[in-house]
Amino acid sequence: MSQALRTAHLRAWNLANTLMVCIIVFQAGNGDYGIMPTDEYDGDPAFVVHDYDPWQIMDSDLEDVS
Repeated sequence: MSQALRTAHLRAWNLANTLMVCIIVFQAGNGDYGIMPTDEYDGDPAFVVHDYDPWQIMDSDLEDVS
């Protein structure tokens, strides 16, 4: 599924937090952006825009509270 970068980031963050799996945002060959679980991505690492790790997100949320 191709989408705008902002939408891809929002969906990736949501999926990472909901499913508790690492999700990547990558740029497709046509310039659009896609998201998928990190362990299923077998494309060029140069096209990865961001990697959402739910455990890292949770750790940073806990640091904000303390």
